[in-house]
Amino acid sequence: MKKAVFFDIDGTLIDVTKGQTHITHPVRKALRRLQQEGHRIFLATGRPYAYLDAELLSFGFDGFVLMNGALVLLDDQEIFRDPLPKDRVEELCRLAEREHVEYILQGSHHVYLRPDYRLMEDFYTGINISLELFVREFDSRKLDIFKLEFFTERTDVDELYQSMIHMPGMTGITDPFHLKNLELYAEKNTKATGILHALEYLEIPVEESYAFGDGLNDVEMLQTVGHGLAMDNGHPDLKAVADAVVPSIHEDGVAAGIYEYVLGGGAR
Repeated sequence: MKKAVFFDIDGTLIDVTKGQTHITHPVRKALRRLQQEGHRIFLATGRPYAYLDAELLSFGFDGFVLMNGALVLLDDQEIFRDPLPKDRVEELCRLAEREHVEYILQGSHHVYLRPDYRLMEDFYTGINISLELFVREFDSRKLDIFKLEFFTERTDVDELYQSMIHMPGMTGITDPFHLKNLELYAEKNTKATGILHALEYLEIPVEESYAFGDGLNDVEMLQTVGHGLAMDNGHPDLKAVADAVVPSIHEDGVAAGIYEYVLGGGAR
């Protein structure tokens, strides 16, 4: 039976906060082994397509669960898409502009950032995200948007951000370290729902699915797949719901987990 394996990016395959910006050789080798055995491998991430670097795009993943499940790609084809209502996007844009908060709109393959939003531009270039797929001139009313991000240097935006998060049908997370940015998306879409769309399309039973993750936004994903695997460097609450804990990202934990749990201890 062919399997589908889903991988979070940050803290699972790479760790930009610790200077690990590339997938290590042992992990690359294990991923290739999965494909050689005929299994499907996906990235499952809160990121949009435009935030995936050249290495991730060129590696040869079979598909992507993007923006917390709002868009699912398989072999470069969209097999599921669920953009936000245009009137809600416009409402959020106008609110941010009135409060002098910068925002970025995340589409299927591009993101949209006003040319005068330098805070957000500096933020993304500072974490090595290319601006190649950033569109600077656009009419937001004509776009299909799946997720929004907000950024400000203000220290009094918690009430504003909470009001956005609690809008009907919406949810989101703020950065726990500086509380200056917010990611906002539809409550009904998660990595888990995106995975289920991919499995249904591929006609792969849930029992033959695996997921690797490290953060709280991976909880539903690990609880939904047949086999949820948490990184040892992951959040304690995620490890508590995982079927197994694999070594940390800095010990090539994904490779260890692939060989032990997905391939059943097969030769390396």
